Amino acid sequence: MQTNSKVFDDLARLASGALGTAQGVKGEWDNLVRQKIEKMVFDMDLVPREEYDALRAMVVKLVDTVEAQEVKIAALEAAQKPKAAPRKKAATTKKAE
Repeated sequence: MQTNSKVFDDLARLASGALGTAQGVKGEWDNLVRQKIEKMVFDMDLVPREEYDALRAMVVKLVDTVEAQEVKIAALEAAQKPKAAPRKKAATTKKAE
C-alpha cells in the first residue's frame, strides 16, 4: 500500500511541476506578445490618448478664438467704411412745350 501512495505522490508532484511550468510559459508568452505589440505601436508612431485629448482641446479653443476674431474684424471693417449718403432722386425737368 505504501508503494501505491508513493506512486500517487510522485504523480501529484509531476502534475504540480507541469502546471507550474505551464503557468511560467504562459507568463513568458504574454510578456513576449506585449513587447511585440508595444514595439509595433511605437514603430507606427501613434499618439497616446492623453496627448490627443490635450491637442484636441487646444484646437477647439483656437477655433473659438479665430471665430471671435473674425466677428471683431468684420465689425471693425463695417465701422471703417464710409456710410454712403442716401441718393437723392434727380430732379426731372419738364421740357417746355
